[in-house]
Amino acid sequence: MVRLLVPLPESAPTEVTLSGDRRHYLLHVLRLGEGDALEVFDGTGRAFDARVVAVEEDAVRLTLGEARRAPASRELHILQGLPKGDKLEWVLQKGTELGAAAFHPVATVRSVVKLDPKRAEDRTARWMKIVEEAARQCRRNDVPHVHPPRPLAEAARVLAPGTVLLVLDEEESATPLGEAFRACAPGVPVALVIGPEGGLAREEVATLQALGARPVTLGRRILRTETAALAALAVMAHLDGELG
Repeated sequence: MVRLLVPLPESAPTEVTLSGDRRHYLLHVLRLGEGDALEVFDGTGRAFDARVVAVEEDAVRLTLGEARRAPASRELHILQGLPKGDKLEWVLQKGTELGAAAFHPVATVRSVVKLDPKRAEDRTARWMKIVEEAARQCRRNDVPHVHPPRPLAEAARVLAPGTVLLVLDEEESATPLGEAFRACAPGVPVALVIGPEGGLAREEVATLQALGARPVTLGRRILRTETAALAALAVMAHLDGELG
């Protein structure tokens, strides 16, 4: 079924009017017309059966059926050290498919990429489009949030109270990720820190530990930063019964 992201108020209407980019996407990309059915999702977890009832010069009108809401899942946050090239876009796309609730791009000591405020704003807007499209394609009804880039310690400090903070640390003996994750109470949010190319500096790991983080490992293999993020998400989703 064709799907379209349409932000909606808490009290969803029975009819919505689309204009601008959404009208163009529905008519010229999805190639729908009057009478065609589709699924609308609002990015917060709700989905609606919908139908095109009118195509006007500057707008398209849809009728919406009853809301369906998927069961709530544990919030999995990825604090990803800014990597080079398009690796972060890969993490965002595939991480959305694997169930991440939020992504926090973070500047670290070994991050090569440096973003000034204007570039950070532009990148964040692009990153949000990537996760929106990934959510549409993988049939998620919610859309992960991509936070603006910020320093690692700052991102860790502003996590919601009660969030379990784990840090992927391959330089010293650490607890297996699966063991640490199983120890988390059901439903409690979990945030995992992953360094960029070259990993985290020892002082960064120490700072995170002072904030309550627990070092974890994915095993003996040394994974690329983008591979580590996705492997960790797959492990956590599997242990929560969301995958596999």
